[in-house]
Amino acid sequence: MPVLDRVAPRPVRRSRWTSGQLVVAYLAVAVAVVRLPFLALPLSPDEGGYLLVASQWDPGASTYGAYFVDRPPVLIGLFGLADELGGTIPLRLLALVAVAGSVLLAGRLGGWPAAATAAVFLSTPLFDAMQVDGELLAVPFVLGGLALLVRSLRTTSPQSAYAGSAAAGALAACAVLVKQNLLDVFVVAAILLATLAVRGRWRDAVRRTGAFAAGTLVAVGFALLVSATRGTGPAALWDAMVTFRAQAAEVIHTSANSATPDRLHTLVVVLLVSGAPVVALVALGGLRRPETGPDLRWAALALIAWELVGAALGGSYWLHYLLALVPGLVLLTAASRPTRPLRWGLVLAGASTTVALVGFTLSPPSPGADQAVSAYLRSHSIAGDTVVVAFGHPNVVHDSGLGSPYEQLWSLPVRVRDPRLREFARVIGGADAPRWVVVSGGSLATWGVDSTAAQVVLDRHYRQVTSDGDWHVFERR
Repeated sequence: MPVLDRVAPRPVRRSRWTSGQLVVAYLAVAVAVVRLPFLALPLSPDEGGYLLVASQWDPGASTYGAYFVDRPPVLIGLFGLADELGGTIPLRLLALVAVAGSVLLAGRLGGWPAAATAAVFLSTPLFDAMQVDGELLAVPFVLGGLALLVRSLRTTSPQSAYAGSAAAGALAACAVLVKQNLLDVFVVAAILLATLAVRGRWRDAVRRTGAFAAGTLVAVGFALLVSATRGTGPAALWDAMVTFRAQAAEVIHTSANSATPDRLHTLVVVLLVSGAPVVALVALGGLRRPETGPDLRWAALALIAWELVGAALGGSYWLHYLLALVPGLVLLTAASRPTRPLRWGLVLAGASTTVALVGFTLSPPSPGADQAVSAYLRSHSIAGDTVVVAFGHPNVVHDSGLGSPYEQLWSLPVRVRDPRLREFARVIGGADAPRWVVVSGGSLATWGVDSTAAQVVLDRHYRQVTSDGDWHVFERR
């Protein structure tokens, strides 16, 4: 009888994905899905204001066209991209991509625990994570810069090391050009490169520092060049990003009302409820010196310290300041062993985020009085009308579809740059005065300003036509 040939078994195909990589991918998809129900939420004041500024950024009389804002040019450019694509929903989709990308980058930096840390704290409504602000859009640049920096220090190829350092420097600059206090990559680079020099590899440290600096200069130079073509020069950017912030800190320190310390108290309570301190503490308990590659322990501690200082120096203590702590928490987790306490800490923080998301889903922000005022202006305006809002809430200007002849759209710049309201009075009393003035409260009086003369001009030239809550709409007589 013929002997049957034995059929050799087919080789088993092994997945190219490890279990840790699958977890990171699932987390990135999850944070994207979580944001989908909230794409059409009403614009917050910052979101509406940045879209308005970005929509008209061309050479003009102020920092960004017709308006002043104390924010860097890449942030305005990102909002300009969203505005070109349609506004609100493209902006929220841009944030979705930023958050999902941040989770993937965190996974590259420290595996699934780091990715889980990013996913939890970039999704919690406790940190106002559903609002698109500078901190949220800067985080992927920070995490990308950190991942490239660490990878460049692990490689043995000089070309890859210097290219990685240069790319990390470019992303470090981009993060600062989105939110000026996010110097995170610079802080970590200083620690890691100094450590390299202390260990006797000072020539390598110098070369890597040069490559990092070259990448930074290229990114900054390109941003300055593009900004200059749109009428915003280096001096104007320095004035907005640095000089103004110092002046604002002084005004807040000397003139702020009780709302500022109240927000600080809320900020601290929210930080505690989020579980972030628990994750930080258990990660600190598991810090280890790696067998290979750079030692991230001191860099992580320095980064967390800087981020806390940056949040404190912000002065106004808005909840989205806490998003700036995410890279530090991620790096701290990446430098720690994946111990059982760390897992339970992430579970606790994840439970806090889940509860916050459920509450946010059941009671999302609904159109309020500022949206009602915007609707009134849209329905009663004609071509050529303009509006001034006293003070803040630039989303009212954006949502009304009108422009503003007053360059200060936010309230803090009014208190810093026009505290006696002379420019405000000149605008509403001049030949090109706006048809509409919207006032928050019963008068122009607020902390940090002297409204006496401006109130006389408002009363003389305008009459109230409607109100909604604390918002009062005045029409020129």
